[in-house]
Amino acid sequence: MASNREIDEIAGVETTGHEWDGIKELNTPLPRWWLYVFYATCIWALGYWIVMPAWPLLNSYTKGVIDYSQRAKVAADIAAAQEAQKVYRDQIAASPVSEIPSNQEVHEFALAGGRAAFGDNCAPCHGSGAQGFVGYPNLNDDSWLWGGTLDDIYITLAFGIRSGHEESRENDMPAFLKDGILERDQIDDIAEFVLALSGTGTDADAAGRGEEPYAENCAACHGEDGTGIQELGAPNLTDAIWLYGGDKEAVVASISNSRRGVMPYWTGRLDDVTIKQLTLYVHSLGGGQ
Repeated sequence: MASNREIDEIAGVETTGHEWDGIKELNTPLPRWWLYVFYATCIWALGYWIVMPAWPLLNSYTKGVIDYSQRAKVAADIAAAQEAQKVYRDQIAASPVSEIPSNQEVHEFALAGGRAAFGDNCAPCHGSGAQGFVGYPNLNDDSWLWGGTLDDIYITLAFGIRSGHEESRENDMPAFLKDGILERDQIDDIAEFVLALSGTGTDADAAGRGEEPYAENCAACHGEDGTGIQELGAPNLTDAIWLYGGDKEAVVASISNSRRGVMPYWTGRLDDVTIKQLTLYVHSLGGGQ
């Protein structure tokens, strides 16, 4: 039988028989070192398949000779970390939140844990730097709707604001226009009076007209001087710090329709130690009282 082998005249290497546009493909063998590496990886893969968990089964997977589990290792690492933290967590659990800062070592541990818990649970609304957004308070300043002491912050975190928890802080601002309590022109005048309290008003005549309806409808919560009442969650209207915006349109919208923002309660979702750590961290941001 005749051989069909063809040797390239220039390279002296056998061709594969493939040709395109007069160009012939050489059958150049792979380097031996490459072949040896390839064979070694095949042997390694076979050994790995035998030694380590590898193949999925219907309800489990092959355990391998050494029965290794990355999930079990992670669980063991977590358990070891929790055991190392236990001495601090036990002290936090046993102490009122207001007394924890007196123990510097425990306080530093609590702040570190609170920072991590804040990133996981609070940053989506308040921002990673706790700077807040429209409708979500800035936690770095000293303007607190419900008080900024450690005990106040703890209660807010534990039970929320208008959260549905039986111990939640509740106080709704009336929707003066939507509920038919005031007319639109009265609300415009009150808005000008409120803006004047913070030095940002532009219509002195309207502000003058708004003083009386403010006294009749708003002073009971915000105070006659507009400085607010923390026990009621009523904001200070004189400091130019606005949760929902401080231009006239935003103020009119707040008076007309109310806001009734909700903060979730964390009791039952986070353990009490974590809530205390969050309390201490938020208090440390610069605005704690």
